[in-house]
Amino acid sequence: MRIIAMLFTWLLTASASAVPMAGEYIARVADCMACHTSEGGSPLAGGKKFPTPVGDIYSTNITPDKTYGIGNYTYADFEKAVRQGIARDGHPLYPAMPYPSYARMSDEDIHALYDYFMQGVAPSPKVNQESDIPWLFSARWPLHVWNWLFLDDPVAKNPLLTDPQLQRGAYLVEGAGHCGACHTPRGMAMNEKAYNSSDDTFLSGAMIDGWYAPSLRMLTLPEKELTSLIVTGRSKHAAVSGSMSEVVSQSTQYLTNDDATAIARYLLSLNGKTPPAVPTNHVATTASVSLAAGKTLYGRFCSTCHGTEGKGTDDNVPSLVNNPIVSTKEATPLLRVVASGAETPTTVGNVSFRMPGYADVMSDEEMRDLVNYVRKSWGNGAGDVTTHDVAKVKQSHP
Repeated sequence: MRIIAMLFTWLLTASASAVPMAGEYIARVADCMACHTSEGGSPLAGGKKFPTPVGDIYSTNITPDKTYGIGNYTYADFEKAVRQGIARDGHPLYPAMPYPSYARMSDEDIHALYDYFMQGVAPSPKVNQESDIPWLFSARWPLHVWNWLFLDDPVAKNPLLTDPQLQRGAYLVEGAGHCGACHTPRGMAMNEKAYNSSDDTFLSGAMIDGWYAPSLRMLTLPEKELTSLIVTGRSKHAAVSGSMSEVVSQSTQYLTNDDATAIARYLLSLNGKTPPAVPTNHVATTASVSLAAGKTLYGRFCSTCHGTEGKGTDDNVPSLVNNPIVSTKEATPLLRVVASGAETPTTVGNVSFRMPGYADVMSDEEMRDLVNYVRKSWGNGAGDVTTHDVAKVKQSHP
């Protein structure tokens, strides 16, 4: 009898722990940790700052603390917050939380997520930080109108797809992974212009927080390389930087092999459609003397790693040829990399690669000449950068 009792207890414990583990995986896929954890703070206790056009907002405490977290949320409360953006007390959440994408998540995944937050997360008594939005723009009631205009009914499956692997990839990209939150252009009301692949603007590229999230609709990488880029942040010829580094380190590196492959295959399936072209700014050509100076600077600071023809080195340094950060109309992302440097994420089995920043090494004129040379070489053909552009980036992103 004693052995049977012990076995029964073990089975109950194993059963209880299995659900939070399933929810923990969903929480990773949904990138909850990255958004709801401030630097040096307790996991999921909130406090991370998100700049918006009207002021800064801060993520909230989503630990099961009953005073400052979500410990008093029923499943119905939780589901309404995740899918509809409505908190337990009835106030609408800012759509910086991608609940329009989470609305596409299945009931099974929402239940697993709830069980994980309530049973598998340590409560933290951290007080939620108020937003820095001026009172004139801080009213919440207009968000009910926003939800009415832009929030669709929950849809767990893409009806346009029949292949199970593509269906899974679409579910992860359009739902929990909320890739469109960064890679889809936004309208005047800061709404994503599309939430699934039936609209060609979906995943067609967008600027976010001074970084360019490139179009995911015209990818030409081999499936294996794209899968590697998703999981490790680098592939044979490409590497991620900026905000995407955090997504890889906190979220996509934890994908199962099947899910990472499903995402890659789904994204590659979109390249048969033509999205809006990435805008370039073809204006008067920079003076040849500036391009000559830029070439000299490139040879001094960049060619050792990126090569004299900008092709980089396989599995290590990304190519600058046809690189979307180089050729996009907005030069801010490239200027930020040159000024502040960049670092690929550290993932399991992969050390990071760091490019140094040159803000304190180059003058504004030198950085202008270097960036113009890179943006006009090897067929990139992007527009001119001025010293004003350089100074603005140095000031905004020291």
